[in-house]
Amino acid sequence: MEKRVYNFSPGPAVLPLPVLEAAQRDLVSLPGVGISILEISHRSKAFDKIINDAEANLRTLLGIPDNYRVLFMQGGALFQFGVIPMNLLRDSGKSADYVVTGTWSKKAFDEAKLQGLSVNVAWDGKPTNFNRIPKQDELKLNPDAAYVYTASNETIQGVQYQTEPAFGSVPLICDMSSDILSRPIDVSKYGMIFACAQKNAGPAGVTIVIIRDDLIEKSPANLPSLVNYKVFAEGKSLLNTPPTFPIYMVKLVTDWILNDVGGLAKMASLNQSKAKLLYDEIDHSDGFYLPHAEKECRSPMNVPFRLAKTEFEEPFLKQAAERGLCELKGHRSVGGCRASIYNAMPREGVQMLADFMHDFRAKNS
Repeated sequence: MEKRVYNFSPGPAVLPLPVLEAAQRDLVSLPGVGISILEISHRSKAFDKIINDAEANLRTLLGIPDNYRVLFMQGGALFQFGVIPMNLLRDSGKSADYVVTGTWSKKAFDEAKLQGLSVNVAWDGKPTNFNRIPKQDELKLNPDAAYVYTASNETIQGVQYQTEPAFGSVPLICDMSSDILSRPIDVSKYGMIFACAQKNAGPAGVTIVIIRDDLIEKSPANLPSLVNYKVFAEGKSLLNTPPTFPIYMVKLVTDWILNDVGGLAKMASLNQSKAKLLYDEIDHSDGFYLPHAEKECRSPMNVPFRLAKTEFEEPFLKQAAERGLCELKGHRSVGGCRASIYNAMPREGVQMLADFMHDFRAKNS
């Protein structure tokens, strides 16, 4: 087998090696079943156990209250951007507030607006190129809104809410695609959480939706079944053939966090220590490396940075790749470099990147 490199891609992203090895070992024939997960019927007792175990693991890790449903949907975050206003805004007679902290919350706002619905920007970080999270007194919120929409972590700009934001009694809808399962959260503060799996929870192909019962009841009856949260929940995520392999992988990933890592508090501690390696190298570089996000808003998942001398960026990326430090090119809207260091990125990979950054600076200062 070819040697694995360190994959700093923002997604699809690195998966835990023990999970990949378990999937490889059992791919041809699931123990006790004799059929591959790629072949198994979604109506079988074996898959019923897999999807139920995946949900049980999520409930344990996140402390999901009983009055929330867990759905396994398809279509990624982009699908949710359109489906959320269909279900929660279209027949409400209200408006919705969107806190625009980066590329993905802006895309969510745009998708809602496409439907001709009443959506407002409660705060927009564009004037400073989305390098921070708003302060509470900067938000222009409607206390009678159908919901407030946020993204807990912006993958491209590398900004994160450090604690759950407070929006009063208005239901909080949150895109946690890039930091779910990276730290403990209080699910009861949210009306709905969703996360496409391919950052921290599994491979591309499944989206985890955690939604409160009262919000499910708001789904209009005339929506098509696959975009209707109520119908989808009543069908227990099995209205049609679900993404069986990605759901199986979510089960394995959550097993790994529970049993190998020891839960989300330990996961958060590991993630913070990894992020500190990179941010310390950036902060102590005498301006050689320039961070994108303001210090108090920095993400431990995605670390975007630039080199002060832009002519060094291409050789930096080339030399990093030669050392097995791959997928470090930044998004075109921010430029520079970006290291995505999700749960499954080993500490030694982050240490190697920090050491390379130190050596590259020493040779080029």
